[in-house]
Amino acid sequence: MYDLIIIGAGPAGITASVYAARKRINLLVITNDIGGQAALSGDIENYTGYQFISGPELAQKFEEHMRQYKIPVKENEEVVEVKKQGEKILVKTNKEEYEARSVIIASGKRSRELGVPGEKEFKNKGLTYCATCDGPLFSGKDVAVIGGGNSALDAALQLIKIAKRVYVINNTSGLGGDAIMRSKVEEAENVTILNNSKVTAILGEKMVKAIKINKDGQDETLSLEGVFVEAGLIPNSDFVKDVERNVWGEIKIDSRNQTSNAGIFAAGDVTHISEKQIIIAAGEGSKACLSAFKYLARHNFR
Repeated sequence: MYDLIIIGAGPAGITASVYAARKRINLLVITNDIGGQAALSGDIENYTGYQFISGPELAQKFEEHMRQYKIPVKENEEVVEVKKQGEKILVKTNKEEYEARSVIIASGKRSRELGVPGEKEFKNKGLTYCATCDGPLFSGKDVAVIGGGNSALDAALQLIKIAKRVYVINNTSGLGGDAIMRSKVEEAENVTILNNSKVTAILGEKMVKAIKINKDGQDETLSLEGVFVEAGLIPNSDFVKDVERNVWGEIKIDSRNQTSNAGIFAAGDVTHISEKQIIIAAGEGSKACLSAFKYLARHNFR
């Protein structure tokens, strides 16, 4: 029986774990990977204390901080169910079952799929969901970034330095996201922005060769060799049924990160907080841990 189980090891989960270790809480971290979306980010210029750092570097700093406290971490383990049973909480994974007196869900989000013909067939065959991971494989090639928000802008800024031509396929009338990032993308000489455009199919043989798009009602085919899907994110919250979620599947929390079920807290991008930023997720992780600590104390678990 753990006092606290933290699900996820991105900025929110790692920060929560550090706070928990410093409070001498008997805890366990369960995660698919270390770093979360932060590890997939490109250049980061808005994390306080670092004027410039890459996503993988910042994720490594987070992990190093967590490892200093010798926190027990179950890696490559996927949580499939969180269920309240009286005053204890059952956490079931694809490998084991664990019990805790409190839980912090910091499982983040995952990439939204396009749902078009050819997407599944060409996944990892020219189609990817991570520019940071796979961008270098497309040096000197024509590629497309699907999306128009910060994630798409980040991917485009990474690919500008690598690819020959970058098409940004955006289904609205103009790019969104951070103004500075947007300006850099719009000013790049090797970028073509296609607004009011929607991908309808991924084409190829063994590898991606082209995409079909519909722009302003007209069908077009673009010859290229790489597709980077940045069409938004879906919260990883399916495994917890007995907490309140909004229409997008984000877990609803109050100002203390408490969910609708006592003892189950949530933090970071998996929640309904209005902004999804690394620094905000980290702060929310610390809040969630402090709230869990007070919960444990009130219930004489500490």
